[in-house]
Amino acid sequence: MAANSSSTGGKPTNSTAGKPSGPSAEQVVASFQRMRQEQRSMASKATELDMEINEHSLVIETLKDVDPTRKCFRLVGGVLVERTVKEVLPALESNKEQISKIVESLNTQMQTKGRELTEYRERYNIRLVGEGEDQGKSASSSDKDSEGGGSKGGAGVLVS
Repeated sequence: MAANSSSTGGKPTNSTAGKPSGPSAEQVVASFQRMRQEQRSMASKATELDMEINEHSLVIETLKDVDPTRKCFRLVGGVLVERTVKEVLPALESNKEQISKIVESLNTQMQTKGRELTEYRERYNIRLVGEGEDQGKSASSSDKDSEGGGSKGGAGVLVS
């Protein structure tokens, strides 16, 4: 996409002459897509960490029923080390708690990013492909009325 925006060097000068303070439609779409991608990557990481939590839980439950002096092997930094169950179990529980905290933090960040995306969509009147026009117009007009805004009315951006 960077090649497309740089090959249209003449267009930004024309659009900036008409709108000196606002970003071009291409910039708005690129910014929106970047924000959506950030939110998707956070969701992907949260899902990955949830699976790790499930794996930790499974191993912890399995090791609780085992003799604490029994040998077990743990992968640490790409190296397989021999330990006992009583040494490994507390470390696993600690790791699980830390991963849970990270997932909570990611969920909070995703909610914040979602609010930012919603505000950005409303500010630039962005509609996604497949969204009903009636639904988008009624929601955006009621939001604009409640916020006292709406001076950018007719210039909407459609994002696929």
